[in-house]
Amino acid sequence: MDIAAWVILLIAFILIEIATVNLVTIWFAVGALAALICALCGVELWIQCVVFVAVSALALIVTKPLVRKFAGKKTVTNFDRIVGMSGIVTQDIDNLKGEGYVAVDGKEWMARSEAGETVSVGEKVKVLSIEGAKIIVARDTGA
Repeated sequence: MDIAAWVILLIAFILIEIATVNLVTIWFAVGALAALICALCGVELWIQCVVFVAVSALALIVTKPLVRKFAGKKTVTNFDRIVGMSGIVTQDIDNLKGEGYVAVDGKEWMARSEAGETVSVGEKVKVLSIEGAKIIVARDTGA
């Protein structure tokens, strides 16, 4: 019975890990594997439980700093470099209708006017900021 229980736990922890992809249960899977090996060797149940807890805790302590180091790194993109650049309106910007596109640096961006004013196709605008997937623009006065 011990062997079946550890196999079930091992599979459950692995399936949860696959479903979450956040390194939530991988340490318990390692502990369950160690306890399963103990069960296959005929070790008593209470020792199997101690091995499960100890190996899970040790795996967590050893790998958590590494996970934190790699998971804490954000992928740096250079999309924010367009802030301050000028662009040309390719579709009228109308904040009330939620419409508007601007071509900046060879790419087309969904755009909103900072002042809430309508900006027509062909007008030159300056990128002030980025909010989500939209750029916030103002008419480029050339100053």
